[in-house]
Amino acid sequence: MEDSKRPDYVEQFCLNCGFATRALHAGEHVGQLTGTPHTGAIYQTSTFVFASAEEGAEIFAGERPGYIYTRLGNPSVLLLEAKMNALEGRDVKLANPEIRISSQAFSSGMSAIASTLLGLANAGDTLIMGNVLYGATTHLAETVFPRLGIQVVEVDTTDLNALETVLGQNPNAKAVFFETPTNPMLAITDIRALSSMVKSVNPQMKVIVDNTFATPYLQRPLELGADAVIHSTTKYSCGHGTVVGGIMTTLDDAIKEAAYNVIKDVGGNPSPFDAWLVNLGLKTLPVRMERHCDNAMAIARYLQSHPKVDHVYYPGLENNRYHELAKRQMKRFGGMVSFDLTGGLEAGRKLMNSIELFTLAVSLGTVDSLIQHPASMTHACVPKEKREKAGINDGLVRISVGIEDVEDLIQALDDALAKV
Repeated sequence: MEDSKRPDYVEQFCLNCGFATRALHAGEHVGQLTGTPHTGAIYQTSTFVFASAEEGAEIFAGERPGYIYTRLGNPSVLLLEAKMNALEGRDVKLANPEIRISSQAFSSGMSAIASTLLGLANAGDTLIMGNVLYGATTHLAETVFPRLGIQVVEVDTTDLNALETVLGQNPNAKAVFFETPTNPMLAITDIRALSSMVKSVNPQMKVIVDNTFATPYLQRPLELGADAVIHSTTKYSCGHGTVVGGIMTTLDDAIKEAAYNVIKDVGGNPSPFDAWLVNLGLKTLPVRMERHCDNAMAIARYLQSHPKVDHVYYPGLENNRYHELAKRQMKRFGGMVSFDLTGGLEAGRKLMNSIELFTLAVSLGTVDSLIQHPASMTHACVPKEKREKAGINDGLVRISVGIEDVEDLIQALDDALAKV
């Protein structure tokens, strides 16, 4: 179902409420077909019933709101989309009530990225993308886009001089896409400065930010000039490791329509049950993120003083090169910590095989702490030379810090590092 036909889609914002109140209440009861359950219902159905042939014809024609088929729209998915509108777009909406905020949920974070970018770029077009991205995003840029005739130009988006050069060489690029903080180095791009620079070169070029690491609780790119923001809802949005999903929120109807058409024609829509789980997760996002941030800061300080650790990557540390920018752009510094072990690849493997309490697993953003070794796991598909150029050396370890008692986490690290 088209956005314009979705009842109460944009206005369920709790506009005058704080973030935690919006996380709990925004979007609730939006799009419910019958009744008002306390917790949004799971409409686990592939298709919807029409009261009459005339009603079906009117819904298909867009003359009245209604649901047709879950790939095209579902009340459980609509609730999630409306909630994310409120979390990512509230302040933009307050500043200008005429601005339209809309979200599109997807079956995975990669579906959100691919569908959004494919909706914007055709054969012969150019996309500018950050040079440090999630491994699967890099693979998409290097293998899928070229087969479709879409050129990808990489740039370090934290380097505004380098970005200015690339923009000058590609003034008709369709979009600039980047992560901030990046995975796994936690480098931070100045979203406001980048957005301003892009628009000064070409007002039609879109700025799209992967905000997965920060979440809307810590950082809201739409308020800083971005046109669209993407999350892998698999991560902090859900928070419990039970879902694979994605979502894109935008100020630009053309971006939303293009992404919706990819779902409509290609697929990639989320299941109602997955959308329901993410909605439940978002209700506790503020309290979880506070604990994630508290624990991550304590662990970063512990690692910074450990003799077997060469370097700690965490923007909350005062000596981090992105610390001041992170203070301006983010509410807090996040729950991800990366660090270099002195012993390289073997030290990384030894730590993975020795540590207790932390779960050896990829992904991130779950309530329990996860640990992984990028060179042999998430970024193994990235050529070694490219990994090292991006700072991902063989001894790099990435931690997704959970909400356990931080003393237990530090003790687990201390015990494991003693065996390295």
